[in-house]
Amino acid sequence: MATRVIGFLIAVLIVAWTVPARAVQPDEILSDPKLEERARDISAELRCLVCQNQSIDDSDAPLARDLRVLVRERLVEGDSDNQVIDFVVDRYGEFVLLNPRFAPHTYLLWLGPPLILLISIIALIGVYRRRDPVLNKEQPKALSAAEKRKLKKLLDQS
Repeated sequence: MATRVIGFLIAVLIVAWTVPARAVQPDEILSDPKLEERARDISAELRCLVCQNQSIDDSDAPLARDLRVLVRERLVEGDSDNQVIDFVVDRYGEFVLLNPRFAPHTYLLWLGPPLILLISIIALIGVYRRRDPVLNKEQPKALSAAEKRKLKKLLDQS
């Protein structure tokens, strides 16, 4: 029992150490906690254009810092969250969004994987039905009289 508890505590410590550190510098943090929380939420949705697989909140790149500062400046000026995101997208393009918008030019991105999965499932069912005689709806034809005679003759010979 004690070894399980110790193992659990070690696992918790390992997970705690692997939590990503935020790259937000103390001089970037806003004095208003609500605005800062909004800035963090927005920053979590924006991609670092240098790192490309991190949010600007997690990146140490200078461009990510500039974007974090820009987001906070826009919030201080009174922009809504959507206005801030739209401003950044207008300036840097939709690639800056970690989660692309569902729009006509991204339909293939959003609908492609489920369509491929659906087509694959249908193809697998088709292949399985062709190979499995139980699921195959075609019943075998009865032997004709000539085939029955041939079969009887072969069976009698053996």
